[in-house]
Amino acid sequence: MDPQRESSPEAPNTGASARRVGFAEEVRFQEALLRRGAPAVRVGVVRERVVSFGIGVVPDAPYLLRARKKGVPTVPRTTGGTGVLHLENDIVWAVILPRSDPRVGRDFARAYGRLGRGVVTGLAALGIRASWVGAPGLVNDYCPLSARGEILATEAKVLGAAAQHVTSSALLHHGSVSWEVDRGEVDELFALPRGGPSTKLGGVAELGVPGGPAALAEALAQALSKELGG
Repeated sequence: MDPQRESSPEAPNTGASARRVGFAEEVRFQEALLRRGAPAVRVGVVRERVVSFGIGVVPDAPYLLRARKKGVPTVPRTTGGTGVLHLENDIVWAVILPRSDPRVGRDFARAYGRLGRGVVTGLAALGIRASWVGAPGLVNDYCPLSARGEILATEAKVLGAAAQHVTSSALLHHGSVSWEVDRGEVDELFALPRGGPSTKLGGVAELGVPGGPAALAEALAQALSKELGG
């Protein structure tokens, strides 16, 4: 899958696209790729602050009401998990594969390490050692700190999380990597104690990566495309 720079939901690409994206539009694009069902990789740099929430979350969940009251847009996902605060310059990524693809397998719901291996490889190319590990189970409402699935973490910090939407014909496995973290905002929106669970969250910017968010997105795009391009 060679990276492509221009595409649209009407003619989905089968490559990686590392560019600035609106979160809601990107979610819709990924769903269009899922309906198409062909192998695809997407990577983008978020251009606004937004709270996304999984399909099992009620639209009037307290943290969503608090976000809207503060003027922070809330965006539903068709994937699982709970809420996530995404900031400008965070990275969003997605892998779409047909159900018949052997890389999906029967264990896809537990295959974070396999389906997200390109994210780990891309970070490693920038000198960041991270891995997919069991979720910490600290709070229910904030997805990267919940007990569901796996999270992307260094030895000290949680950098991101992932979720899935599976249909009879294809799988969408997508996630985000934090560039920065606004722990105060996370605490306020998700009613967490100051200096508590949110201290476990970290951003790539804190690790001194050169080149900014664009370089991180490009590294992830190349690694995901290489990993799933065979």
